Amino acid sequence: MELKLKPTERGFMRADFEDLYGSKCSIQESSLADDYAIWLGVHEGSPEYRNTNSHRMHLNREQVEALLPLLQRFVDTGGL
Repeated sequence: MELKLKPTERGFMRADFEDLYGSKCSIQESSLADDYAIWLGVHEGSPEYRNTNSHRMHLNREQVEALLPLLQRFVDTGGL
């Protein structure tokens, strides 16, 4: 899967993708004024889960840095 970044109407970079259940997901730069942050998570529910609300994580650089080793281990080994 290749993520393609595109600017939002306000100029923040965003990539949209689908998860394994077909739910619309995204990663997006945040407009937070006092810290660098991103939004990450499910944007819309999949057809199987129509009642799913929008659930996106608002993460700063420190939080993403803490997640990176776990994500890289998953890429490398298939486990956390």
